[in-house]
Amino acid sequence: MKKSLSYIEINNLTVYAYHGVFPDENKKGQNFKITAKLYLDMEQAAKTDDLSYSADYGSICQYINKLMNKKTFRLIEAAADYVAREVLLAFPNLERLSLKLSKPFAPVDLPFDDISVNIEKGWHTAYIALGSNMGDKRKYLDDAVKSINENPCCRVYKVSDFIVTKPYGYTEQEDFLNGAIEIKTMLSPLELLELLHNIEQAAERTREIHWGPRTLDLDILFYDNLVTDDNMLVIPHPEIEKRDFVLKPLKQIAPYMIHPLINKRIIDIN
Repeated sequence: MKKSLSYIEINNLTVYAYHGVFPDENKKGQNFKITAKLYLDMEQAAKTDDLSYSADYGSICQYINKLMNKKTFRLIEAAADYVAREVLLAFPNLERLSLKLSKPFAPVDLPFDDISVNIEKGWHTAYIALGSNMGDKRKYLDDAVKSINENPCCRVYKVSDFIVTKPYGYTEQEDFLNGAIEIKTMLSPLELLELLHNIEQAAERTREIHWGPRTLDLDILFYDNLVTDDNMLVIPHPEIEKRDFVLKPLKQIAPYMIHPLINKRIIDIN
């Protein structure tokens, strides 16, 4: 069941910092204003009156001030992206945030009320299939899970058993070791795909034969309830419902998730 999220709102937090395209802005600095909506599940905080279940907005304000002065950016777009990401990483109860970074004293030689950028970031749930049929298969899969979890914008939540399966498509090859993982990630689908490709390359993955042998195969199965037909990335992964080597591990870690295209729970797909 999807969580019902509430939010804490910080309005016009004023921070003196040194961001801007012009050298004078980096040297003299200026006031910036930050408005943020901090989305989280407040049910336990409301029931227990315990701050550990909520978000300490005083600490978050101090942390935003620290972040705004830790680095110098030419563009407030880059500063806003950095602050949003780091706040989400530092305060684990937050599911997502909406951040407005304003530059009320921007060097514009015309009258204006405000110039700002708005950004939204949050944690997304993704499911990834893993497979290997060359060399030390178990080590390749274990190392892949470790590499994904070591990325600061990814958190591995569940890992299925690894199961031995027969090859699919091109059958003149060794049996596979397959599994699936559930992760939370701040990466976009294409950023996540790039990370997985980099991990495959580190395992010396080659793509010489379609469905051929490989040291490591990592595929994005689902990303929230997203449905895409992008040339570079199709989500949900095609033909999940026809592939036991995907379904069996997935049923262990996400039996009641609903496939957004065929409208069936994973456990009910035969």
